Amino acid sequence: MTKFLSARLGMAALGIVLLSGTAAMAQADIANSTVAFLMPDQASTRYEEHDFPGFQAEMKKLCETCKVLYLNADADATKQSQQFNSVITQGAKVIVLDPVDSSAAAGMVQAAQSQGVKVIAYDRPIPGAKADFYVSFDNQGIGKAIAESLVGHLTKAGVATDGVGILQINGSPTDAAAGLIKDGIHEGIATAGYKTLAEFDTPDWAPPKAQEWASGQIARFGAQIVGVVAANDGTGGGAIAAFKAAGVNPVPPVSGNDATIAALQLIIAGDQYNTISKPSEIVAAAAANVAVTLLKGETPKAETTLYDTPSQLFVPAVVTAENLKAEIVDKGIVGAEVLCVDRYVDGCKALGITP
Repeated sequence: MTKFLSARLGMAALGIVLLSGTAAMAQADIANSTVAFLMPDQASTRYEEHDFPGFQAEMKKLCETCKVLYLNADADATKQSQQFNSVITQGAKVIVLDPVDSSAAAGMVQAAQSQGVKVIAYDRPIPGAKADFYVSFDNQGIGKAIAESLVGHLTKAGVATDGVGILQINGSPTDAAAGLIKDGIHEGIATAGYKTLAEFDTPDWAPPKAQEWASGQIARFGAQIVGVVAANDGTGGGAIAAFKAAGVNPVPPVSGNDATIAALQLIIAGDQYNTISKPSEIVAAAAANVAVTLLKGETPKAETTLYDTPSQLFVPAVVTAENLKAEIVDKGIVGAEVLCVDRYVDGCKALGITP
């Protein structure tokens, strides 16, 4: 499995790591080809701010004349299906698809392949159909890592296991990647003696829905809750908001995933315990390299197989207050001038982070 690559790594170098010979391809054979990049929602800012820009930049390096179509489905599976059909009509030969509904996407993959269009499953797998390739971070590994990190922290702090437990807030029930994260969380929690008080699959990964559910569990379990393992920063932020609204101080340790600016600032403020640093540009660049390889009629190099699909998975880093400066600021992923503003200035100073 590919080791985690720093965001400092040049994307051209990444292409060499992933697919030998890709960068040396003659562009004449693929000139003016159309590639589509279809993302699932805007609940997370990552798609607009990182994934698409990273994909577009790498495509420009590999095929300057290629046309990239970008569409976001706004968490609507029907809309994504319409977008999928539309880009095929517009001549897309390769579609990079991050599905709203992993099950529904199986039919889309089969329809595209019947027309000679290649499909790269991106971020979220498509278990019901064999895509031409799958590019993602190791989602099950992510779930296990954030859970192990949180329960390890509780154990180290001497938090008793008797009569208490953890809330588990999962991602969307229609997202196969969320299912992998969920499985990983179960594994991670099992490494310690804490029990899961309750768990929730968050429709559309929506933070307000996570907050609403967490509020109900706070009323139900109260001080029995010693931690929350949330599958991403949005759902984790929803849980934190619920605790604050209930007047709980301090907020129990809460996990996250994606290293959004908001989550990093919550870690700096002491309100969130961990997150996962996985610069989306890395996976986006990998997807661009795979797309170009498929356009050339060649076979991308796979390091593993998931759901019978050749795959490239990256292993990310867990971020807590202890290593936030080293993993995020020092590596240039997010600058101190962005994080250390307003009420976060004092927290940054305490962590040795200065603009």
